[in-house]
Amino acid sequence: ALTYEKLMEWTRPQVMRQKEVQVSLPRFKMEQTYDMKSLLISMGMEDVFNGQKVNLSGMSPNNDLVVSKAIHKAFVEVNEEGTEAAAATGVVVMLQCARIPQVFNADHPFLFFIRHNPTKSILFYGRFCSP
Repeated sequence: ALTYEKLMEWTRPQVMRQKEVQVSLPRFKMEQTYDMKSLLISMGMEDVFNGQKVNLSGMSPNNDLVVSKAIHKAFVEVNEEGTEAAAATGVVVMLQCARIPQVFNADHPFLFFIRHNPTKSILFYGRFCSP
């Protein structure tokens, strides 16, 4: 099974090396909506959803607010504009004897991760099944 610990092990700087790779990805868009209310209540935030116990006086002087829903929505899109925008910001200079980069064509199911490298926090992850 893929675990956070395995992913961190595979992406340790000591086991990775920089390599130029030509990557071809299909266009895709993924979005997911999560109802966070039950999760937040299970984490001890039940008062904010209870009109008798809630105290949001810092947000409203009348203290007349109560949270009814907590929704989280995640969205990832890969398309030509993203590729063009990234390509437009860089310059590639090649020597006449330069090696041809290895090619990775994602024409099969794959996992993807978007990670904030300084903190090693995974911001988004997903599974693409039908390229």
